[in-house]
Amino acid sequence: KNKQRLKKMIKAGYDNLHRFDKDKNLNKYYQTIVRFLDNEKNLTELHWFSTELVNAFKNGNKVFSFGNGGSMCDARHFAEEFTGRYRKDRPALPALAPLDSSHITCVANDYGFDYVFSRSVDAFGKDGDILLAISTSGNSLPFAGSIIGIAVNNFLVAVL
Repeated sequence: KNKQRLKKMIKAGYDNLHRFDKDKNLNKYYQTIVRFLDNEKNLTELHWFSTELVNAFKNGNKVFSFGNGGSMCDARHFAEEFTGRYRKDRPALPALAPLDSSHITCVANDYGFDYVFSRSVDAFGKDGDILLAISTSGNSLPFAGSIIGIAVNNFLVAVL
């Protein structure tokens, strides 16, 4: 029922915007979203991740999100929705997207770029925290170093 409602909302948005889409890119994005929603495995995994995220917050844990380039912008936006106000006033939730430029250049210089994210998690993370790695291309090598570097801890790792 919720899936049908979500698809209706997305279709309504597409119907309102498609007349401005001279290159027909919106239709490609719309079709991608429809395919995603039609795949039950995607919805099951999304539900699982959402449940784990809620449980982590309830247990006093935090979520780290990270990515490279534009994916880092997505990671920051993801974190800011929890620390800022999303739809209504509520307490801030502990979400971080480590992006301190001094930290990144320091760690990249001292250890290598593969460790810029894992060093932040090593410093601030604790068992039960969640790591969300976002990669638009799926080819971000720093994720491998970060995920391997923190695998010895009890973190839940999700890759998008």
